[in-house]
Amino acid sequence: MTAPKVLIVEDDAHIRRLLRIVIERGGYAAVDAGTAREALSLADIEKPEVVLLDLGLPDRDGLELVQLMKARRATVLVVSAREDTAEKVAALDLGADDYVTKPFDTDELLARVRAAFRHRLASEAERQLVFAGDVEIDLEHRRVRRGGDEVHLSPKEYDVLAELAKRPDRVIGHGQLLRTVWGPAHEGHVDYLRIVVRNLRQKLEIDPARPCLISNEVGVGYRLNA
Repeated sequence: MTAPKVLIVEDDAHIRRLLRIVIERGGYAAVDAGTAREALSLADIEKPEVVLLDLGLPDRDGLELVQLMKARRATVLVVSAREDTAEKVAALDLGADDYVTKPFDTDELLARVRAAFRHRLASEAERQLVFAGDVEIDLEHRRVRRGGDEVHLSPKEYDVLAELAKRPDRVIGHGQLLRTVWGPAHEGHVDYLRIVVRNLRQKLEIDPARPCLISNEVGVGYRLNA
């Protein structure tokens, strides 16, 4: 069984090594990055469940990465020397799941990482069955039913619907959907996404010309109305 993966984003090489030792001691797989650019690339390739994020990066403010990592469905634990309450509030408001101030106790940090994984598992379990109108999306068994009857979807159609179902009633950006379903190289191919959404509406909507299950935020993305 593959160990759960943690991405460490820290520009200080000494602290980065320390964090890697702590994470691997806890039984997790670790990958690390020293810049924001490297971190985003690794997040797309490695798809870590948890990210330990320093805010003081050389090429970009770490606060900007909070939302970008959350968009990749990662749990974000900020590990920063910034003690100002406003910074903590800003990070949490942007979606960070926890905030650890440097210098940190390694045992406490590892406990917070364990808690982050527990919360992920609990949250994922709650979202295994999603309902939108008369459509039922079973994420555990990759099945979709409409009015009790199973609906056949292509792999791409299911993957797009599943991404929307994992965060119902929230807009998921075009770029994120394309990265997750087609891969980073296809992030600009919005036409791929439009074709798949049109097919989903034909199969799932009562009136595909007036969709109410999958709504479009013009220029932004799509939302599953659960």
